Amino acid sequence: MTPGRLSIQVRLLRIYYSKQISIFAGLPIVWKYMAIILNIETATEVCSVNLTRNEEILFERESSEGLNHSRLLTVFIEEIFKKADPGQLDAIAVSKGPGSYTGLRIGVSVAKGLCYALNIPLIAVGTLDAFGGYTTQNPEKYLPVEIPPANALFCPMIDARRMEVYSKLFDHQGNELEPVTAKVIDENSFLKWLDQYNVVFFGNGSEKCKTKLIHPNALFCGPQKASARFMIRTVQEKYDRKEFEDIAYFEPFYLKNFIATVPKNKML
Repeated sequence: MTPGRLSIQVRLLRIYYSKQISIFAGLPIVWKYMAIILNIETATEVCSVNLTRNEEILFERESSEGLNHSRLLTVFIEEIFKKADPGQLDAIAVSKGPGSYTGLRIGVSVAKGLCYALNIPLIAVGTLDAFGGYTTQNPEKYLPVEIPPANALFCPMIDARRMEVYSKLFDHQGNELEPVTAKVIDENSFLKWLDQYNVVFFGNGSEKCKTKLIHPNALFCGPQKASARFMIRTVQEKYDRKEFEDIAYFEPFYLKNFIATVPKNKML
């Protein structure tokens, strides 16, 4: 290789790597391909936000005090942006549902607004997919030691009305066995699976199901509350595959139509 040609290659490499390196709000110099992503979870009573770099949490804010997302979400994001330059973000990720109609609308609206303003892509993750993915990737945190992960199935549940839940069923490798469904839980629910496997039920819809799901193979030992932490691995995989949403047309996954109710006792 001639010296001139080598010199050109060196200059090109310097240009390339100079574009890949950035100073991020006082943090050490990092390679730009380690994507910096803001994750937003508002599908349930939990308002959760974190900032990650290559799946590592840099900053995090979370509250489970109730459906105060309209008050808390932008405050949490503003607090994170005081520590980290939003201009360095590579993407915004949001939990898309199913879950609370109001929570989903707030989370998605804020995520889309930030993507428009910063001109960065939007990533959406199913709320039950995030729950299930995290739990199947970390079975040792939840399964009793005497139960091998291969003998277990994982069923995240999000609370709906009365004895209804939004659920999805995964095997121990995170493969889908049942799609996202709105189920009214009774004594016969999941019998097909419970007769063959231990099934771990978790999420904020699982507690009310304990009186119905009394099969000996029914386990209630997974995480109960949603968190933006559960999104991180799936979001990074989607970012690497460039699975981005159309910001203009993206909407939350409500699963069921919203039904407004009128109080029976009207106060005059």
